[in-house]
Amino acid sequence: MNRILVPTDFSPEAENALKVAAQLAKEYDSEIYLLHLLELPLDLIDPMSKGSELPEAMFFMQMAHKKFQNVIESDYLEGITIHERIQNNEAFEGIVDTAKKDNIDLIVMGSQGASGFKEMVIGSNTEKVVRTSDVPVLVIKKDHNNFKIKDLVFACEFTDEYKASFEEATRFAKSINAKMHLLMVNTPNGFRTTAEAEDKMNSFLNGNKPDNYTLNIYNDRTIEKGILNFASAIDADIIAMSTHGRKGLSHFFNGSISEDLVNHAKRPVVTFKI
Repeated sequence: MNRILVPTDFSPEAENALKVAAQLAKEYDSEIYLLHLLELPLDLIDPMSKGSELPEAMFFMQMAHKKFQNVIESDYLEGITIHERIQNNEAFEGIVDTAKKDNIDLIVMGSQGASGFKEMVIGSNTEKVVRTSDVPVLVIKKDHNNFKIKDLVFACEFTDEYKASFEEATRFAKSINAKMHLLMVNTPNGFRTTAEAEDKMNSFLNGNKPDNYTLNIYNDRTIEKGILNFASAIDADIIAMSTHGRKGLSHFFNGSISEDLVNHAKRPVVTFKI
């Protein structure tokens, strides 16, 4: 975990994410890439455009830089190498592009979550990054003065398509010395007996077992509720999930449990691309 990207709009939620990133950076000797996206209209910054207003664009850039300086001077960032990034781009696209360009190992984002009509129609930038990012995304919902992960819940369907993301999650858990609680949620629509579920999980793990883990089968009405309720029952520190990266109508009609959890879970959620 050498490079951590933290997108910021200088909100309290973004600061919560930055504080967690700072703790991780100090623990693992990482550098932080702090990114702010202005999302200015192209005709405002294009010198060839008739409507170009470069002085106004420069004003916004200077204001962002000043806010950066105030943030970087925070006590909790002392001793950490910080790289300042200011770009003009749509938020989620700029975050994903920056992660690729700077060879980022982990994205840490703050989120308020969303629900109901707002969630269905608009979605959040965090949700969009979770859906499209090729690197793991850690979503933080609240202030964590002491961010320690001892118990990590990893839930999936334990089929071959999840093996790559499971291996990433296993490496992540090992790097932070966390115990993995592997979870299969049993629902009425996809019910399996305990023996069937255990056989499926053990077959999936054949030759690829984490160093420190438990196997768990949990019955609930939906997969999302099962994950949330199981995590609450064991007082887990974080929920880890795989995400399919669906886009457009496919995402609208099929949805994504990972993205729903990002919106609804009170605990931190870390996602890994399938």
